[in-house]
Amino acid sequence: QVQLVESGGGLAQAGGSLRLSCVVSGRTSSINGMGWFRQAPGKEREFVAAISWSGTTTYTTYYADSVKGRFTISRDNSKNTVYLQMNSMKPEDTAIYYCARSRTAGAEIARNRYNYWGQGTQVTVSS
Repeated sequence: QVQLVESGGGLAQAGGSLRLSCVVSGRTSSINGMGWFRQAPGKEREFVAAISWSGTTTYTTYYADSVKGRFTISRDNSKNTVYLQMNSMKPEDTAIYYCARSRTAGAEIARNRYNYWGQGTQVTVSS
């Protein structure tokens, strides 16, 4: 079994920053892509960012257009941890943020490419 636990959520002001962490435990493997999704009240869960697995320091990353240039996804395989650095935050970034592990080694955008999910962490951005 695989468990994902997010942390780092909270309250931020518009223009501020937060850093989310996701620790993967259980039957872990670094040979999986990882992703972040978010879900705002009354909306569908949407893709935020994804990062591939790599045996080197070069990773493939993808971002939703709404966060490109503001958010950065990274990973530390030695710690089984993936991060989401969120800068220049906006009120529309308010949502529950979920970490997920992909079925593949790639940086996946589609939700159905992920088979393990965390419980989520609340992020609220005030104007």
